[in-house]
Amino acid sequence: MLFFDFLHDIFTRQRNSHTSFSELPDEKSSSHHNSHVYHVNTEANFTSALAPITRARPSAIYDGGYGEQAERRGVCLRIANGGAGQTGLIGAWADAFIRYMVSKKGVEPFQVAWYLGDTTESLAYLVAGDVDIAVTYNPAAESQVVRSGDATDIAYVFRDHFMLVGPPSNPAGLNDSDDIQTMFSKIVASGNADIAVPPRSRPPTRFLSRYDKSATNIKESLIFATIGQVPWALDYSKWYHQYPRFPKESLEAAADLSEYTLTDKGTWLDAAQCVTSQLKTFKIGSDNATDLLLNPAHALAGKRVSAANSDTCKAFMKWVTSANGGQKVIEQFEKHGQVLYSKAP
Repeated sequence: MLFFDFLHDIFTRQRNSHTSFSELPDEKSSSHHNSHVYHVNTEANFTSALAPITRARPSAIYDGGYGEQAERRGVCLRIANGGAGQTGLIGAWADAFIRYMVSKKGVEPFQVAWYLGDTTESLAYLVAGDVDIAVTYNPAAESQVVRSGDATDIAYVFRDHFMLVGPPSNPAGLNDSDDIQTMFSKIVASGNADIAVPPRSRPPTRFLSRYDKSATNIKESLIFATIGQVPWALDYSKWYHQYPRFPKESLEAAADLSEYTLTDKGTWLDAAQCVTSQLKTFKIGSDNATDLLLNPAHALAGKRVSAANSDTCKAFMKWVTSANGGQKVIEQFEKHGQVLYSKAP
């Protein structure tokens, strides 16, 4: 359990106010825009690494286009995820899976519920039995859940990619030839220098961190650690902006405030042009398994699936990895004319 002790130590410490912006709320919120969906207001209730969450509520419910027929049977599968839910992939999977089960397996139409949560929250939902499936992005955390027996199955389902983006003015002086560690080192050096002597001719260097135990936050923290930096632990690192919200909202804030941030390709391609036009891409991950910015997504099936939902959960885990099922949805899932994710290897 050392990994979770590490997360608890870093992320559940009392938040010091490195930065605060009255015009930008500091709490997580969500917004969704999917078809065949009932929207439900939700608020995360997460207090420690993988602590049970007792008030999990779905952010959206999908019905495959069957409407009242599916509503009569109700929710037969509950999936937790963050970014891919916000971009609409979870909804696309849900609708396609429902149609597959009705047309190919002869089952009655049913609903699939999506629960919004970052990787740590989604795994907590799974462990607590609040969801049947968690789609998450941190192999170390996922392996702990599998080893503990709280997950009975795991599958590689798609590849997302981390991106370092920031203001076009590039106050930290990042170069295309820099590797990601060098870029982070330059952001640290420039941020500290701008705190000591505020620049007059350009915006100061700042980095927006989701600071929320998400896979993005964990990746960013690991990169900082590899260059010997822990800005979240230092009161004087006022260039390190702690903004614990979900991917879409964090990217919008970075654009509005002209800050560097780590995001993911799916969120970037799904974002409005008015957001991406205010930012520049400095580094993006590849499908290479050794790439530090690869963001692999795995689906985990929980051991606390209800007997009534067990067969549906097993069917989904098989369908989501099949070439003509979930992987085909990945291939065809586009926003603004671009495919957001890569199929699982």
